[in-house]
Amino acid sequence: MNLLYIVPPVFFVISTIFSMLGMGGGQLYIPILFWLGMDFKTEAIPLGLFLNMVNSGSAAFTYAREKLINWRVGIPFGITMLLFAPLGTWMNVKLPTKPVIIMFALFTAAAGTLMLSGWKPKHRPSKKTALVIGLSGGSFLGFLTGLIGRGGGSFVVPLLYMLGLEPKIAAATSSMVVNFSATSAFISHLATAAHPEWTTWFACIIAVFLGSRVGSHLMARKLKPKAIKYIFGWVLIGVAIILILQTFVMKLK
Repeated sequence: MNLLYIVPPVFFVISTIFSMLGMGGGQLYIPILFWLGMDFKTEAIPLGLFLNMVNSGSAAFTYAREKLINWRVGIPFGITMLLFAPLGTWMNVKLPTKPVIIMFALFTAAAGTLMLSGWKPKHRPSKKTALVIGLSGGSFLGFLTGLIGRGGGSFVVPLLYMLGLEPKIAAATSSMVVNFSATSAFISHLATAAHPEWTTWFACIIAVFLGSRVGSHLMARKLKPKAIKYIFGWVLIGVAIILILQTFVMKLK
C-alpha cells in the first residue's frame, strides 16, 4: 500500500498525543517512515524534522496564548539549539546509518526513564544557574538534534523539569524550544541530504497540523501534570525498544 494512504491518519493521532507532551513527534514520525520504506537519512529524517516544525509551532502558538510558556528559561535553549543543530547535521552526513539509529534509541530510552522515575527537583535554580543550564544544555541538545534528526523535545522536557518547572509548563516551553531546533536542523538537512517526495509530505503536513491543534487545546485545558509524565515516559521507552530491535533485525549500513 502507498505511503500516502497509511501515514497521514497515523500521524494525526501521533501529533495529537505528542503536542500534549511538548514534543514535535519525530520520535515516532522518523521510525515509522523508515519502517515503511523511506531511506533513514535522506527521506525519513528530513520529513520528520519538518513535521516536528509543524507540530511544535502550532502547539506553541496555543500555549503562548494560554500563558503556559516560560520565556526566560526557554529562549536560551532555543537560540543555542538553533545555532548548534547544523553541526550535528554535518556529523550525520558523515556517519553510517546504524550508529545514528542506536544513538536515537538510547537517548529516547534515557529520557523516558527519567520521567517515570518519580524524581522531583527539590529547589528551583537561580536565574544565573538556569541561564547556564539553558545555554549549555541547548548547545548539546542542538547538536544532538541535527545528528539524529529530532526536535529535541524528549530531552528538553526532562531538563526543564529538572530546572524546577511544573510538567505542564515544561511541556509548553519545550514546544517553543523544539520549533527553534527543528527548523535549524531541517534547513541543514534540506541543504545537504534531503530527497523530498512532495505529495506524501503535503498529506503528512496537513494531518500533523490538525492533530497538533486538537492535542494542544486538550493539554492546555484538560490534561493533568501527572498524566503528562506517565504518557511521556512510556511512549518514549516503547519507541526505543522497538527501534533497537528493528535495527538489529535489519542489516543497516
